[in-house]
Amino acid sequence: MSGSFSIQPIGRFSGDSQAVKRPKILVQLHSLFTKLTVQEIACFSYDDKHEFHLGDSSLKWYYPPRLGADLSEGFESFDKHDDSADEHLDSLLKTIIAHEQEEGKKIDAQVVTWRGMITKDCIFIEENHAYKQASKQKQQQQQSKPRRWENRGRDNQPPPPQFSPDVMTYWGYKFETLCTLPATWAETSREYIESRDKEVVSNKAQYCSVVRTGLGKTILCIGGEVDAATTTDLPYAPAVWDAKPMQKGAPTNWIELKTSASIRDDRGMANFERKLMKFWIQSFLLGVPRIIVGFRSQAGVLEKLEEIKTEGIPATAAQRGVKSWNANMCINFGAGFLDWLRRTINDDGVWRIRRQPRSDTIEVFQIEEAGHGKILTDEFINWRIKLSLMNSEGG
Repeated sequence: MSGSFSIQPIGRFSGDSQAVKRPKILVQLHSLFTKLTVQEIACFSYDDKHEFHLGDSSLKWYYPPRLGADLSEGFESFDKHDDSADEHLDSLLKTIIAHEQEEGKKIDAQVVTWRGMITKDCIFIEENHAYKQASKQKQQQQQSKPRRWENRGRDNQPPPPQFSPDVMTYWGYKFETLCTLPATWAETSREYIESRDKEVVSNKAQYCSVVRTGLGKTILCIGGEVDAATTTDLPYAPAVWDAKPMQKGAPTNWIELKTSASIRDDRGMANFERKLMKFWIQSFLLGVPRIIVGFRSQAGVLEKLEEIKTEGIPATAAQRGVKSWNANMCINFGAGFLDWLRRTINDDGVWRIRRQPRSDTIEVFQIEEAGHGKILTDEFINWRIKLSLMNSEGG
């Protein structure tokens, strides 16, 4: 059994976006987006050894970093999590089990996955379209302009310093370390706050939020890392700091932390506008209301901070005439693909989603007629059997 989903013609995904479901409310997204409200149903943490714990023990708090910080500092001592082993959905499933045990019923989601997978789903249409447009434009420029050879070494401006991909990836984790505290500002010593640039950077500890949401007709349960919580008002040192609400599911002032090259020309602006698409969808899916962007030099020096409200990104992009992506198209494509996927995967076993390089088609086909390919844990399967028996006996 198999099926294929064509992304062409992409025009069918344009127009006002499909409904985005939230608990107790239904938000219809238009070119101007309404205020986001997402209910967190559960959470879990990874500790400094990347070991799983239920609860918010690894939650961090935002406090602005010192400008001029060298984001490369400490790279040699980076305590990096080994992500070579596929962790599948194990931690997310453990958290769902605990939630269902507390509620006495299973969640109503039709798709359970990580935020990153839904992000890829929503931005695929735009990344593919942008790639083709860029390739076409480049080809036209090459055909219309004579080739010109020049000695770049004679330029007055020195070439930008070269850094390995590992170092540039490290910059993002360093920025998070510079921006976060292990407790609220009132509970953290001045010494710690002022010496964050000397802290060993690690990406092992994480706080992960689990939310119920939806795209179009598909109800989702997704998990994703949240960088930090923050105060009600920025900037930056008010008298009252937020605490995570005691009431389960109440909104929290989450912050997403991102780095980007400082914008110095039109090309830099175009690159940042494309980044905004991913920033927006990642934060939108978990209900993160604000993004703090640390702009850095080509040498990895932190130069500027900018706060961006998630809900305002699509409208701002549209008003500025951004052509590289469209928020409504992202949502419509994601909703359409998920609806088609649920109708196509109509049997047990293990299925694979695949797109060949530069193909306009996404393929889905069954690779195992039975089993779960180690994607579902035995613990989760046994719990669902037990829960089903409990509900049938109770009925």
